Amino acid sequence: MSSSHSVHAGRHPRLAASTLAALGVVFGDIGTSPLYAFRECFAGPHGVAIDPRNLTGAASLIVWSLLLVVSAKYLFVILRLDNRGEGGILALSALIRGAAKHAGRKDPRKILLLGLAGAALIYADGMLTPAISVLSAVEGLSVSAPLLAHWAVPISVVILAGLFGIQRHGTGKVGVLFGPVVLLWFSALALLGGRALLAHPQVLWSLSPAEGFLFLVHEWQHAFPLLAAVFLAVTGGEALYADLGHFGSRPIRLGWFSVVLPALVLNYLGQAALLTADPSAIRSPFFLLAPEVLRFPLTLLATAAAIIASQALITGAFSLTTQAIQLGCLPRLHVQHTSEHSVGQVYVPGVNRLLAAACILLVLTFKTSAALAGAYGIAIALTMAITSLLFHSAARAVWGWSHLKAGLATALFLTIDGAFLVANSLKIFHGGWFPLVMGGGVMALMIIWIWGRERLYARLSRESLPVEVLLRDLCKGRIHRVSGTAVYMSGKGTQVPTALLHNLKHNQVLHERVILLHVITLDQPRADREEMLEHDDLGEGLHRVTLKFGFAEAPDVPSALKSLMPGPVRFQPGKATYFLGRESYGVGKKATFRDRLRMSLFAIMARNASPATAYFQLPPGRVVELGAQITL
Repeated sequence: MSSSHSVHAGRHPRLAASTLAALGVVFGDIGTSPLYAFRECFAGPHGVAIDPRNLTGAASLIVWSLLLVVSAKYLFVILRLDNRGEGGILALSALIRGAAKHAGRKDPRKILLLGLAGAALIYADGMLTPAISVLSAVEGLSVSAPLLAHWAVPISVVILAGLFGIQRHGTGKVGVLFGPVVLLWFSALALLGGRALLAHPQVLWSLSPAEGFLFLVHEWQHAFPLLAAVFLAVTGGEALYADLGHFGSRPIRLGWFSVVLPALVLNYLGQAALLTADPSAIRSPFFLLAPEVLRFPLTLLATAAAIIASQALITGAFSLTTQAIQLGCLPRLHVQHTSEHSVGQVYVPGVNRLLAAACILLVLTFKTSAALAGAYGIAIALTMAITSLLFHSAARAVWGWSHLKAGLATALFLTIDGAFLVANSLKIFHGGWFPLVMGGGVMALMIIWIWGRERLYARLSRESLPVEVLLRDLCKGRIHRVSGTAVYMSGKGTQVPTALLHNLKHNQVLHERVILLHVITLDQPRADREEMLEHDDLGEGLHRVTLKFGFAEAPDVPSALKSLMPGPVRFQPGKATYFLGRESYGVGKKATFRDRLRMSLFAIMARNASPATAYFQLPPGRVVELGAQITL
């Protein structure tokens, strides 16, 4: 009895600490939605009349959207679809494709395309979320310090520049502060909302779904603009799934139901209660919930919460990029690991610069959070709809559900997602085109990269020499051998690597021990140690080796070879020579204009990719690169 009690006592502090950390990372985006979501239902050209019935109805729609989309769909269903603990749309598509391969079925191409589309849209969201979160928080100055109101845009730009400027230092050191600050933020949300609610308890009728339905019926002319505004309250729901690998499902569920959901509901009901008493408060209902003396501190707290929300999304974009590179969807980019202890903490300078420029440009262009709200939402609505489509395939392939059961659940999700998507499509001409164009551009680059790699591999396979021919020449003693170990990066086939052929052609020697190394990325976040290496001794000093890494791992080739190669081979990373091919690409004369364009873009991406030396963590002083011109 006492030992069982001590086990539970040990679990609770760990769960509490994980839940507090999850508050700081997972819920920042959805937690800052009260700054602008409720206001957008009544502001702007499509805003409805501010009267008690409409206020109760709008609050009801928001509350039930949180319950149905976030609680029911994500917390109870989607979070169960983890890829060995990892979540997110790329991990989900990899899980489905892995299950299909395991069952002996063909790799489902449409699943890959859906995963790429969702990932590309998350980049677009990563540009908009920091901009609208920080700008809406700083706009609190119009209420708390009116003399500084016209400085909202410059201050937002400075904050965003500083936020992106510190990314290279990593988030581990400041991450411990995120949880307590966000807990303070949610406490403020609950207290401010509860205070206003006590004065007008009739707003509690919002907890009835009938109020929301009747509101939509009564305001049918404004139904879709209303749903687009309501959707702003659930943006950030996808982050709960994307950050699954960092914390696990239990802390996320506990944080949502014990802290986040009650605080959000109280605050939205409180804003409805405030506007019931004073419709003129629509200019800034969130900040006007607070007594005048507390509005400036609240603005500072809101800005801190917005920065944290932005940080979570930026970090997510870095992690997504790393996964996409590992899965072969993007060229190798320079990735810095900012923590010695956590593989997941990475910094991608190229992505950081792109997001920084886009966020600052958005703030300077749109100038107000109300204007930015016109561009915000459609990318996330599309991502949520794609997740629902992928859920159907996952339920069938991973859980073994019947067509009927999976179809009914998917239809329910898509009914809600589809309504929000159609509503947000009205924003396309008011700024919504921006995330669609950005997402479409990123997806196009991913598809071109995959297409180019497949075309390149097919070309090399046609022209390369079978290993059997090399072995026959070695048996006859026609090739001069020198002491040492050479590692040649190789394809997955039985062909001699191009770099080895070039070495033989120019140097006319071969090392006494040659490792033909093929590195592959699995459809799972981490490889099992006992399955990481496949070794085949071909004779004559040739070894064919396959190293397997998960898509969430950094491929440290020398370390893996040293620890996993069989004893008789005695691999020593510091004494081996690594031969890499460095190809430049040309376009064939018979290529169509479309192929020429794709090949040119592929060549540009390949030329600007990070060197394989850094990506595979090879010792720079032991690497030899051999160039080749390849016509695609």
